[in-house]
Amino acid sequence: MDPCDVNDEKCESRLYIGNLDVRITEASLIKMFSPFGKIVSEDFLWHTRGPKRGEPRGYAFVQFSTIEEAQLAKERMHGKLICGRPLVVRLAREKYLMDAANNSSKNAGEASKSNLASSYSGQTSRNAKIAAIKNKLKAMEEENHDSKKPKQC
Repeated sequence: MDPCDVNDEKCESRLYIGNLDVRITEASLIKMFSPFGKIVSEDFLWHTRGPKRGEPRGYAFVQFSTIEEAQLAKERMHGKLICGRPLVVRLAREKYLMDAANNSSKNAGEASKSNLASSYSGQTSRNAKIAAIKNKLKAMEEENHDSKKPKQC
């Protein structure tokens, strides 16, 4: 779960920044977002174990002093290409609510999942399309792999 409570006011000014390139540093992240207001805190996440230990996880959280500053940063930075990758910028509360909704929709079935995904931003819809393409490619690879095996009578 997200470290801040869904009803917590500080969550309103806390941004989730995703799809970060591995070349982005904490300092460059602060430099990118500081023009939009006073940054109160920043959480840059790293892999703590496994083969990627010490490498960035690809997302971070930035806390602004006001909701207005966070909203401005979100509007200006969401989708902006940084190191060839479009940033995903959402209020941390939105990210938490979307994750909770996506988890519950998995249990409810694929039909309700597609309806739920289409009700969110274009980014979520895009992610759903990408996931569908990946699943189709995987199925095609398995089908191709099975056809190379000698058939048994």
